[in-house]
Amino acid sequence: MNQIYYVFISLRPKQWVKNFFIFLPLLFSKKIFNADDSAAAVMTFFVFSLFSGAVYLFNDILDYQKDRLHPFKRLRPIASGKLTVTGAWLASLLILIGAVTLSSMISVNLTNVALIYFSLNIAYSLHLKKVVILDVLCIATGFVLRVIAGSVVISVKASHWLLMCAFLISIFIGFCKRRAEITSLNENANNHREVLEHYNTAFLDQMIVISTSTTVMSYALYTMSAETVSKFDTENLIYTVPFVLYGIFRYLY
Repeated sequence: MNQIYYVFISLRPKQWVKNFFIFLPLLFSKKIFNADDSAAAVMTFFVFSLFSGAVYLFNDILDYQKDRLHPFKRLRPIASGKLTVTGAWLASLLILIGAVTLSSMISVNLTNVALIYFSLNIAYSLHLKKVVILDVLCIATGFVLRVIAGSVVISVKASHWLLMCAFLISIFIGFCKRRAEITSLNENANNHREVLEHYNTAFLDQMIVISTSTTVMSYALYTMSAETVSKFDTENLIYTVPFVLYGIFRYLY
């Protein structure tokens, strides 16, 4: 039973909040009160949680030695020795099979998007996470794929502006995360994540400023676009921009 518990912890359920991006198409298409579409979105949330969990296990297997150098990640089940590498491999495979099976029961298109997401994250774990800037772009693409998955299961086309907003806010969060890692790990940063060798706080501060500006601008343009005004039958969405600004500034604070 302990091994099952440690497998569950390795799936990082606290990170599943990222999968709430799946509900954005449901919200912005005004289908949130449609029972069938809402149920499909909820199932998609759990599908992506399984796919991402399989990726987290795979990533922890690859990085458990480096994780032992991290002040917090050293407590993860594999890094701490509480979950064996063999057990983690088996769990990752079984979870992946379950995720593919469940997604195919919902929608073939969902399976295709989810497998692209899974493949991207495996490529990230194997190599792309070592490539400066591209590592953050891969993370952001993962969030866009979540939005696309949320749209295909309810048979709506995600707005280009919505996809752009999701991409840019994810880039913003990604660069903030890299800066936090450099600050918290200090001289051990390079040992924990190779790509941090190519980053510095001055560069990351510039990227954060740029991504903040473009995120707010793209959201503002989204609220004013003819498609959005027509869909929501109002021109007042522009007044939600200050709340978005506050959220970003509060995150930076």
